[in-house]
Amino acid sequence: MSDQTIRISQMKDHVGQEVAINGWLYHSRAGGKVQFLVVRDGSGMCQAVMEKTDANAERFDQLKHLGQESSLQVRGTVRAEERSVGGYELALSDARIVHATEGYPITPKEHGTDFLLKHRHLHLRSRRQWALARLRHTVIEAIRDFFNDNGFTLVDTPIFAPAAGEGEQTLFQVDYFGQPVALAQTGQLYLEAAALSLGRVYCFGPTFRAEKSKTRRHLTEFWMVEPEIAYIDLDGLLEVAEQFICSIVQAVLAKCIPELDILDRDPAELEKIAPPFVRLSYSEAVDLLHSEAVRDFLDRQLEEKKAQAAAREQEIAQWSEQLPAAKKQWQKDKLTQQIQTAREEIGELTEQIGNIPHHRELAAGFEWGKDLGGSDETIISQLHEKPTFVHRYPTQAKAFYMKPDPQDPRVVLNFDLLAPQGYGEIIGGSMRQDDYQALVERIRQMDYDQGDYEWYLDLRRYGSVPHGGFGLGVERTVAWLAGIQHIRETIAFPRLMGKIYP
Repeated sequence: MSDQTIRISQMKDHVGQEVAINGWLYHSRAGGKVQFLVVRDGSGMCQAVMEKTDANAERFDQLKHLGQESSLQVRGTVRAEERSVGGYELALSDARIVHATEGYPITPKEHGTDFLLKHRHLHLRSRRQWALARLRHTVIEAIRDFFNDNGFTLVDTPIFAPAAGEGEQTLFQVDYFGQPVALAQTGQLYLEAAALSLGRVYCFGPTFRAEKSKTRRHLTEFWMVEPEIAYIDLDGLLEVAEQFICSIVQAVLAKCIPELDILDRDPAELEKIAPPFVRLSYSEAVDLLHSEAVRDFLDRQLEEKKAQAAAREQEIAQWSEQLPAAKKQWQKDKLTQQIQTAREEIGELTEQIGNIPHHRELAAGFEWGKDLGGSDETIISQLHEKPTFVHRYPTQAKAFYMKPDPQDPRVVLNFDLLAPQGYGEIIGGSMRQDDYQALVERIRQMDYDQGDYEWYLDLRRYGSVPHGGFGLGVERTVAWLAGIQHIRETIAFPRLMGKIYP
């Protein structure tokens, strides 16, 4: 093979040159004496074209029968071709088969969710999952860049925790050399200690919640980034969160347009994300849920989704009629994929159509004092094109460490940030209770063991200051940016209630 080995993403810089590419066969089709191979190498995909000659007849035949996901090295001349995937193709002069594969289980035909989760280790190779992985990488890179560029210090917080941070009912208990401890729900309490040393800090790592939920927004293991800031107020926290989200969106728009295209995500929706975000108090959000405007909106949405489902059914019928007549394998594969995608969308639309009347009922009967549920967040976020801050929730509905509002002790100085288009909460944050005695009283009210929190109370005994922070869930954020419904696709190996393989 050629000494000049490149990645597919570099082909634009080597037009007219002979290069080698190491990769895997995504799919192929043959037409007479010409064979078209779509090769992937992790950086992208390209079409490699081989014309049959007397000299390469044996290799031509080998490639013609090569199975999906076989590994190979190809060599040829790069040429621009706007009709090819990626805009460039390789005119093959040679190819070497590294490993020939047969019976690859994930074919272009339709597969169910359970099948794909069971074969997740292979599903990661699909074009859609490739795009999601790259998008997630860009989001994580943007997260780190924002905090590193704005004076924050990374502090790694423990995963084994002796006490609850967010509520004992969602702890994963483990045995720690005979002592019961839990997997961390949050790094926040430890991060507060670091903030009183370094001023501006953040932690970034896996988080564990034993919530017995199977909704599209829940994982039992997910990644969260949590900044904590000394000497700040609630308005300052909201401003940091707003700047943070905008920086992530701008990074995705700058680096991931090809990935958004693969995911059928319209970049115009993300281009709307700019300051100022919508701001609603919790009480204003409750009034909104009770309003005639919400009822009218849900009624319109119900009819729109019924129409969308009917339109997709018609498309499936048309594609199904075309399938038997398709002469080329690539045409069959394309139609099969379109049918599969449409059926998945119909399944999601059917679920949404069934949920809307229930959401309507929940909104109308929502009582002040309860935490906002997933359906409530969905409705509020669907009503706005930009992210929505909902602030000052009832004290009774929130964690023990949140600071009450001096102007109205019924509520705390906290906020949730809801992503638009129904994606709901992606950030939760608050000012922390910085008064020693008030924090002790709150711990007792929650019936927690004060001894578990003595180290945390020390932060109020020695040099306490106003401070606060928030946590952003990476998977929920990626799902919103990608425009997908289920966060299980946004992490390489999702951990769900009842699913832990592979």
